Amino acid sequence: MHELTKDMEVLQQAIVRYSVERVRMDPPELDSPRDAAELSAMAGQTITEKGLGGLEALRLFTDVLAPACISTDHPKFLAFVPAAPTEAATLFDLIVGASSICGTTWLESAGATYAENQALKWIADLAGFGPESGGTFVSGGTAGNLSALVTARHKWRRGNEGRNALRGLVISSKGAHASIKQATYVMDADLLEVGGDQLTGDHVTETIESLSPLDRERLVAVACTAGTTNLGIIDDLSGIGQAAKHYDIWMHVDGAYGAAGLAAPSVRDQFNGMELADSFIVDPHKWLFAPFDCCALIYQSPALAREAHQQQGAYLEVVYDGVWNSSDYAHHLSRRARGLPLWFSLATHGTHAYTDAVEQTLLVAREAATRISNHPHLELVVDQSLSICVFRRIGWEPTDYKQWSDDQLERGESFVTPTKHKGETVLRFCIVNPRTTVAHIEEILATL
Repeated sequence: MHELTKDMEVLQQAIVRYSVERVRMDPPELDSPRDAAELSAMAGQTITEKGLGGLEALRLFTDVLAPACISTDHPKFLAFVPAAPTEAATLFDLIVGASSICGTTWLESAGATYAENQALKWIADLAGFGPESGGTFVSGGTAGNLSALVTARHKWRRGNEGRNALRGLVISSKGAHASIKQATYVMDADLLEVGGDQLTGDHVTETIESLSPLDRERLVAVACTAGTTNLGIIDDLSGIGQAAKHYDIWMHVDGAYGAAGLAAPSVRDQFNGMELADSFIVDPHKWLFAPFDCCALIYQSPALAREAHQQQGAYLEVVYDGVWNSSDYAHHLSRRARGLPLWFSLATHGTHAYTDAVEQTLLVAREAATRISNHPHLELVVDQSLSICVFRRIGWEPTDYKQWSDDQLERGESFVTPTKHKGETVLRFCIVNPRTTVAHIEEILATL
């Protein structure tokens, strides 16, 4: 037992040393994936009857497995939606793990829930939600969108037993994230995609007016987007909100990527109408500088969510009277207190630092758009929106984009992947890392 304790002390020191060194990397290595055969040759069988020992397992991770994972916090990781957690948030994530907190109920995690709720309140206030609003942190946008729409369906059926046998119907834009469609699939509901890249209040009104009486009775919610993942487009939140109120349907806003822009005065007015929503999400692990996995799910009337999601069981009766049980507001029970790293970073740096950081990324995105427009071989496909630039390389075919992207990653220069707009293969920058500079953008553009 003494030797085991000594071994664990050595391992503890090694893990802390690696973690601190990784956080201090500026920039970290971009790294790149390896195929299964390569990893098998390099790592071999890692799970054995007698174990490899902690130091050897750590060596395999640091020398073999970690370099086969792309670093999302690299300043030239501009594909998908990157991540850029603050050092404070990343380091505190170690404490969350070490503290063995179950963030399910107030009984188990009063202090953690109190802190998480303060972080949620800051986000809710940015959106203009009311004083009774609240919610929880879930794993990501897919979980948040599903939980919100389940709550919407609960409200739709509440007090109307005739709807229990009806299949729900949700309206969204054609530019909505795939998780909206997935949520309706899981819920066994129908999805009606309307409009184009942007959903407007007129689209919603015209669609509802065109529905048959039966389909109008089936209408559960309208799911709109505050910053589409591909183009950064914000739907007509004010118009949709007015339509939703008129027809008495739930308005949910998927702001997983874009709603972080609420913290930036330069674009805040583009989100006007968010305060009309019944629920919304934003992923702090995207553009609010928290580590994975962290999505804030917030309701105007959390009591409705509690009715929809609270799990029942004899052994759970002891927690039903909790001040705030985070498990009651989404389709989860056991949960990590995943909002704590965000809370710690906010408490450490203050909200003004968050505003400055989001504004910095927006500035770089605007400068990137200018340089793309001035580039002899490039042109913007659509206007730059939020921190996203979508552009084409004149004369390139899809294979050219793939070859260039693969070469950039292989050489450790950047990670910029092709996307599609109206069927055309194009390139896309998504800038959410305050360490991404205009010089980084220029370095990438010079290769095109």
